[in-house]
Amino acid sequence: MQDNFQVNFSIKGITSILIGAYLFISGFSIETLLNNKTSLETLSSNTIENLIILIAVAFVLLSTLTLFFIGKKNVEKLKLQLFNDKTKAAVKKYSIVIGITFISLFVLMNLELTNYLAPTFLIFHGILLLLFKKKERKNLLVLSAVSLLLAVMCFLIPTYWSSSLSILGIAHVAYGVVVK
Repeated sequence: MQDNFQVNFSIKGITSILIGAYLFISGFSIETLLNNKTSLETLSSNTIENLIILIAVAFVLLSTLTLFFIGKKNVEKLKLQLFNDKTKAAVKKYSIVIGITFISLFVLMNLELTNYLAPTFLIFHGILLLLFKKKERKNLLVLSAVSLLLAVMCFLIPTYWSSSLSILGIAHVAYGVVVK
């Protein structure tokens, strides 16, 4: 059985560009909701919280679908099997990290520790990138390090969350353009 892990879960090229765009748009949408300078200022705080959760779920769903469909297209082009033992294990790891991330974010929201939402997300994003780093893809260390550095910045300066998400989104786009 051929190892096609590199093809199935490739965070380079158009995949990274799309994930970066999703992250940038999600961060901008959340910031717009929270600024109350829009016609949405009549919404209750509970509705705004639900919209933010919806945006976060949409980001994860779109990113996951991007990974899946571009990986599927690549393996069909190379005539490889979509799932093997390594890719199934990677899907389990990915699902566990995403699950832990959402549980952590919900706990922080319920405890009203909103200043820690963005740094927590950035830490888990960096961990997720570290989990999928292989010897051939050491460049993912740069994205992971950027994510973790931005998390530290968010801990030090809580109002820096929006800029951090934008910077990480732009870094993903740049990574996708550079690493093909």
